[in-house]
Amino acid sequence: MGYAGVEPAACRRSAGLVAVMAAPRIDPSADVDATAAIGDDTLVWHLAQLREDVRVGRQCVIGRGAYLGPGVVVGDRCKIQNHALVYEPAVLADGVFVGPAVVFTNDLLPRAVTPDGRLKDGSDWDAVAVTVREGASIGARTVCVAPVTIGRWALVAAGSVVIHDVPDFALVAGVPARQIGWVDRSGTRVPEAPAD
Repeated sequence: MGYAGVEPAACRRSAGLVAVMAAPRIDPSADVDATAAIGDDTLVWHLAQLREDVRVGRQCVIGRGAYLGPGVVVGDRCKIQNHALVYEPAVLADGVFVGPAVVFTNDLLPRAVTPDGRLKDGSDWDAVAVTVREGASIGARTVCVAPVTIGRWALVAAGSVVIHDVPDFALVAGVPARQIGWVDRSGTRVPEAPAD
């Protein structure tokens, strides 16, 4: 549905308050499969592609040219920046930031053909996931090599290659990414891991 086709706002009650939530806004140039589910107040920008059975939560921003593979799950209030490639079966919790041109891989043995030279198809491999926990941030042009989990409120520096799980609140950087410190919920460096 394009901007002109936005449905009327819906009302929700929470703790005695009434919050007005607008239907998602999807740019007409975006390619959104009919089976994708997109939450209220979510923006899907120019040339983004959301494949079959994608689930995107409320109040998200999906940037220009971003790709979400079949069955990818995105929580509420996430930002997926321009040209990020989020391959299935990735799962992003609430409040996740994915920087521009980030890539989440999904194949442990990437080959175009089988050992006998036949073109591989979906039955020739098992997709593995990148999982990103609540509040984590992945910097621009980072590559996350699945299977890998990025912990809660962790921060991955731009240009990193993540090949190991990242602990909660960890600051990692480099190729391959290594822990270089700790951050709090705001992303500010702190001397030790926060208690929460």
